[in-house]
Amino acid sequence: MNSWNRRKSVAVAVGDVLIGGDNPVVVQSMTNTDTADIESTSTQIIELVEAGSKLVRVTVNNNAAAKAIPEILSRIQAEGIDVPIVGDFHYNGHILLTDNPGCARSLAKYRINPGNVGTKHRDTNFQKIIEVAISNNKPIRIGVNWGSLDQRLLTEMMDENAKLTDPKSDREVIFDAMVKSAMRSAELAEEIGLAHNMIILSAKVSEVPDLIQVYRLLSSQSDYPLHLGLTEAGIGIKGIVATAVGISPLLIEGIGDTIRVSLTPKPGGDRAEEVRVARQILQSLKIQSFEPQVTACPGCGRTTSTFFQEMAQDIQTYIQDQMPIWRNDFPGVEEMTVAVMGCVVNGPGESKHANIGISLPGTFEEPKAPIYVDGKHHSTLQGEGLVEEFKTILDKYIRTNYG
Repeated sequence: MNSWNRRKSVAVAVGDVLIGGDNPVVVQSMTNTDTADIESTSTQIIELVEAGSKLVRVTVNNNAAAKAIPEILSRIQAEGIDVPIVGDFHYNGHILLTDNPGCARSLAKYRINPGNVGTKHRDTNFQKIIEVAISNNKPIRIGVNWGSLDQRLLTEMMDENAKLTDPKSDREVIFDAMVKSAMRSAELAEEIGLAHNMIILSAKVSEVPDLIQVYRLLSSQSDYPLHLGLTEAGIGIKGIVATAVGISPLLIEGIGDTIRVSLTPKPGGDRAEEVRVARQILQSLKIQSFEPQVTACPGCGRTTSTFFQEMAQDIQTYIQDQMPIWRNDFPGVEEMTVAVMGCVVNGPGESKHANIGISLPGTFEEPKAPIYVDGKHHSTLQGEGLVEEFKTILDKYIRTNYG
């Protein structure tokens, strides 16, 4: 895997998951259920974990949600799921955590937004949350968001900027205010008594260039681990692309210790898609491996048959279905590469670059499909049983090389 020059940060323990330091980048996600609905929330947490989420955040917005947390934890543990649950607090977190000690104990981390911890008594409310975190030995994420930035701080900085002979743009002042808000809150938390290695920071925005700019600025200010992601990536392809092009440059620069892809699912859609996208970003950058990657050509006039597309999909689905078994029985298999190519132009070459590959015949080509294993010709397949024969060769390769 690639070894980008990782930004130096302290390691923060969230339950048994370490964020920052030399630890792998952590994929996390968030439920979109009513947390007070114990059954649906527990079910979605399990789905997210099975998709690969190492942390799951839930909304804690009222007493019903706070009281549900211990039961949710019991439910998922009874199903064999042991994942740190993070509580997302806004406005009334100081009250909910104080009034619901079972919730405070059960959560592995508290997420708070300095702009949303109260109004007139903001620092007092913040202090109460930190004191609960200290008494329960829980880390916090200070998550600044440009949609809910501390308006007092922003007004002060805008006024100061206006007096300069060469003032910054309003956007630049907003970024400075976000970073200052995060750093000031972290410093206050430490003054109250929270340990330095119990704090994670984030500065969420919605636009890709802004994301890159604000995280570069924030990363230069401290060694706290950073939670990375767009605050609202969007729906479908827009959200996927925006997140990928936004966080990838930062990850390559070594910025980012935990990531979340904040996709808006379709009504009734699969929430776990955001987990799969996050993992694919990390794997595409060769930062971490999660499952064997299938390379397949896009098709052209040489591949008018849909067979190679169907086979590529079949093989990819087969790999995904087998991974729960392979991951335990064949360590290292997640780094394997497979190629399913559609014609003679790039087929043999791409197949040779993969650990195991097949070059299917294109239109008007001889109906034979050579198999390549670790760059060498292994055999040639043809006929109706070709796909199953390829799976047999794939299974044998895995047993031989990763068993």
